[in-house]
Amino acid sequence: METAQRQEQAAPAAFTAFARFVLCGGGVGITSSFAVAALASWIPWALANALITVVSTLLATELHARCTFGAGGRATWRQHVQSAGSAAAAYAVTCVAMLALQQMVAAPGAVLEQVVYLSASALAGVARFTVLRLVVFTRNRAQAAPTVRATRPVHATVAPTAAPAGPAALSYAA
Repeated sequence: METAQRQEQAAPAAFTAFARFVLCGGGVGITSSFAVAALASWIPWALANALITVVSTLLATELHARCTFGAGGRATWRQHVQSAGSAAAAYAVTCVAMLALQQMVAAPGAVLEQVVYLSASALAGVARFTVLRLVVFTRNRAQAAPTVRATRPVHATVAPTAAPAGPAALSYAA
């Protein structure tokens, strides 16, 4: 009972995890959007987005490991790599959204760019939450997937008795 309560406290419910994801990931995302806009004034936007995406993914993965999904410590290399895969998909979504904006509007303003970028990031963020919760930071995979063990059949051998034991033999054995 106590172990089940500890696991329940360590692994937050979906709503709690999503709220933490929005706070941690959203905070990093909003900060990243301003960093991309600032960096894009010096280098091409796609490169600025790529650089900021790498840095923000490392930071967000650590925050999600420690706070969001209750992993209980630093993120492992496996978790960083898997998180990077979902971040690469999010990067593609934001790039496609921004390229579509530039095709539709000749000279979009900074506010419109931010709205499009943050909207695409939010859409990708919901997908990332699902992937991170169900794949990257899943707990106790061994318990979730039943294991099949090969067992050997047990053969019992019964030794035949010659005659029932008398009361004297029974009392001696006791």
